[in-house]
Amino acid sequence: MSALGELRTLGQKKIAGGSKEKKENKAAYLFLLPWFLGLSVITGGPMLASLYLSLTKYNLLQPPEFIGLGNFARMLTDERLHNSLGVTFTYVFVSVPIQLAMGLALAVLLNRGLRGLSFYRSVFYLPSLLGSSVAIAVLWKQVFGTNGLMNDFLGLFGIAGHGWISDPATALSTLITLNVWTFGAPMIIFLAGLRQVPAMYLEAAKVDGASRWQTFVKITLPLLSPIIFFNLVLQIIHAFQSFTQAFIISGGNGGPADSTLFYTLYLYNRGFANFDMGYASAMAWFLLVIIGVFTAINFWASKYWVFYDD
Repeated sequence: MSALGELRTLGQKKIAGGSKEKKENKAAYLFLLPWFLGLSVITGGPMLASLYLSLTKYNLLQPPEFIGLGNFARMLTDERLHNSLGVTFTYVFVSVPIQLAMGLALAVLLNRGLRGLSFYRSVFYLPSLLGSSVAIAVLWKQVFGTNGLMNDFLGLFGIAGHGWISDPATALSTLITLNVWTFGAPMIIFLAGLRQVPAMYLEAAKVDGASRWQTFVKITLPLLSPIIFFNLVLQIIHAFQSFTQAFIISGGNGGPADSTLFYTLYLYNRGFANFDMGYASAMAWFLLVIIGVFTAINFWASKYWVFYDD
């Protein structure tokens, strides 16, 4: 075959390959179309609308009245909002580290090859599926109520109980305990990460005489740091968005002395109880900024402690 014929054949193959690739791309976009529609109509549209409403005074009954940054300036003097931020930050900074530590500890335990591993995984993961549900929040309210199971248990040892939820000193602790109890999701991710730690590193440490704790701290944790980082970012975002537990347990009013007034709960009350939709929209965007800042800080700090095995 002449050189000209070879070039012609190559060109035909390239055109045929390009046509096939275009057809595959069209099929991919067609399958992605419902997602794009959902993103633009269900997510993007309401977000843009809420951004506009955050600059207005709007009560659902009258047309929005543009006030610029008035809602954001109002946040500076809203004492209840400041209290809700303090409650939310306490909840996030206390519950997330304990939850991740619990998940990692149980993942390490399950990774040692226990019998019935699938059963234990399911049992420990179940609270993560139910932890944000109304039913579990109601159950938690019964457990820590004045006549709840917690006081019945303490009574067996002659210890006088009290209303854990009705006491401002302990009300937030019950919600923190509930969030810690839902360690199943990060635990499963940690367990998957532990299975990916190369055995040769662990064997080398054992040959060098390293103890189990030294092996865990010097080898397992650095190799697991990307998984820890992933869980940390996800759980912080999830904790900032917590709403159902506080709403059910506090009766929707923030609990005693606003001790369980989460930011999201206060946002809900401003928007759907006081019909102050403009202010609630501004609060929602402020929450987005808070979550974005904490996520950015985590990504910035990750270069100092997250190890990627290339």
